[in-house]
Formats: sequence, C-alpha cells, structure tokens
Amino acid sequence: MTDLEVRRPKFDFTDDVPWVWHPENPAFSFFMNATSIIAICFEQMIVAAVQEAKPRMTDADVAEATAFLRQEAQHSSSHRKHVNALVKRYPGLEQTFDNAMACFDTLTATKSLEFRLAYIADLEATFTPSFKLMLDNEATLFRPGDDRVASLFLWHFVEEVEHRSSALLIYDAVVGDNWYRIRALPGVVKHLLQVMSVIADGVNAHVPPRDRKVDARTLLPAYGALQNLKSKLPPGTGNQSVRPAFGSVPRKQILVAAGRVLMSQTPYHKPEHEPLPQFADQWFARWKRGEDVTRWYSAAADG
Repeated sequence: MTDLEVRRPKFDFTDDVPWVWHPENPAFSFFMNATSIIAICFEQMIVAAVQEAKPRMTDADVAEATAFLRQEAQHSSSHRKHVNALVKRYPGLEQTFDNAMACFDTLTATKSLEFRLAYIADLEATFTPSFKLMLDNEATLFRPGDDRVASLFLWHFVEEVEHRSSALLIYDAVVGDNWYRIRALPGVVKHLLQVMSVIADGVNAHVPPRDRKVDARTLLPAYGALQNLKSKLPPGTGNQSVRPAFGSVPRKQILVAAGRVLMSQTPYHKPEHEPLPQFADQWFARWKRGEDVTRWYSAAADG
C-alpha cells in the first residue's frame, strides 16, 4: 500500500487573481487555469467511480482508495478557490465550468465502471512524467508568476507524483485486465478533447482577448501545434503567434517526457519505476518542517 499523507495547506485566493498569472507566459497561464477546471471535474468522477468500486475491493485496497480520495478531495477544494476567483472577475466562466462538469457527469452516467476506472488509471499514469517535466523547470514555469497560483500547482503536482500508483492499484484490484485499459484509451482521449474544446470555447467567449492574450484554442492539440509551427517562422511572414507554453523548456526534456507519457499507456506500465522530480523532495521537506508552502517563493525569500 502507498503511504499517503493527507495535507491541507490553506491557499488564499480572496484577493484579485489575474487570468494571465504568469505575465511572461500567457499560454502557460491559460493551460494551468484550464487544468484547475479539469481537476475539479475529474475529481468528482474519481469519487463516484471509486466509491462504486469499493465493494469489489479487499480491505487493503479500500484503505489505499480512501487515502487516494482524501488527497484528491483536497486538490479539488483548493482548485475550486482558484476557479472561484477567476469566475469573480469573469462571471460567464461559471457556465463554462458547469459545461465541463456536465461532460464528466455524462460519462459517469453512461459508461461502465470498468471504463471509468480505466480512464482514471490512464490519465493518472501520464501525470508523473508530465509533472516531472514541469517541476524540473519550475524556475521558469512557476517562479515568475503569481505566487498563490504557482504554489497551488506545485503542491498538487508533487502529491500526484506521491500517489502515482494509486489509480492503477485500484484498477488492477477491480478490473485487472491490462489490455482493456489500452483498448479504452481512444475513448479516454476523445472525451478529454471534448472537455478541452468546451473549456476553450467558454474562455474565448467570456475572457476578453486583451486579458487572456492568447486564443483559447491553443489548448487543443491540432491548433496548438499550428501555433507552435508559426512561432518558428521568420519575422515578417505574418506570424502573430505568442510564445508557446513550454517555450522555456529544453526540447530534449519535452521529448523525453512525451516518450514516458506514451510508455505510461502500455499494458504492463509500473508507475513506481518512473523517475521522480527532485523538487518533490524539497517540497515534502519544507512541509515536514512546518514552513509555508502556500507562498512557495515569497516565503522562501522572507526566510
């Protein structure tokens, strides 16, 4: 069983929160804002699926599932504070959030438990390589931004790395078919693209271009790839694109992370064998010392 600690850092988003919380990187700001919305919706689906699955688990599996859900509940609660702050500035985003939630509610109502557990395991498996990439580059992706928002994601991502095996352990305990998880993957990707499209449309409709700086369709893979290609065109060729969200990250690291994401979807993937970000050890050490993790950068500077 994974040894998970349920932490409750008190993030404060009562003051105004800018949409572009990373002034040097509007695309990454948007990507993380959308992640906040998806995190809340995904967590609700996780709760429904795992609660339904508990009668089919052993006591040890239930203990693992319960700790996993408690960590996820804290993530959802804190991301809701972030989203609420964005909705306060752009009220129309509440409808966007509701539409994204409806996508997951429909999935819960119409798809089998086996599919939903495969969805959770598939998506959670991508998190360790993806979040390692971000945490390895926190100095450029998070440090220059609003400390409150940056700290929220640093905490969330290190805990996702911590419980990297939980979703697959639950899936194996209930479904146990390594190949079914792979067969479910096209449906998982299709649903995620639907959710991202809903969010992109809502953001474009409710957040003025002067505030968001980027077309929200950059969240969609095909459009994002086109914008990335445009960014490489010489000046004077009509290129009006903005800096890619991961423009500060070395290309080699991006390729390695992409390869590990692909490997995470293979039948016999074991999350416990994944390389981990060194930053996670720093974060856990500060938490254990009782220091402030809700203002990660400014608290360190003050100390």
